[in-house]
Amino acid sequence: MSLKKTSKSGHGTLNELNITPLLDLAFVLLVIFIITTPQLMNNLEMNLPSAQSPAPTNATPKPPGQILVSASGNVSLNGKPHTLADLRPALAQLKATDPELAVVVKGDRAVDYQHVVSVLDLLQQLDISKVGLATEAIP
Repeated sequence: MSLKKTSKSGHGTLNELNITPLLDLAFVLLVIFIITTPQLMNNLEMNLPSAQSPAPTNATPKPPGQILVSASGNVSLNGKPHTLADLRPALAQLKATDPELAVVVKGDRAVDYQHVVSVLDLLQQLDISKVGLATEAIP
């Protein structure tokens, strides 16, 4: 029975890892990513702001309509009391004069929120989409 002696010089080649194939693979993957990335980025649609400032307009913006819902469920439009039934024609008349009508709805802290939801539902039925909900008192 003979024992094979190993020398340090025989293991010297195993300590050095040949990384040339790994580098080749890394470069191939890099080239693939470089080629495919611009094609993926071209599908993104963006509206970038222009460097030009918009033309000044002399028209002053119209103040939004104010709908207040009191704690008892009473509704007022721009300070005039309305019931929910006669609020519809009043809002329809405002919408006819201004198609881009904006409305701010303010509900009292103690109101049953179903009253506010009913007003919001009415606004949606009349196709009034510029609606804001006030969290503080309207001046």
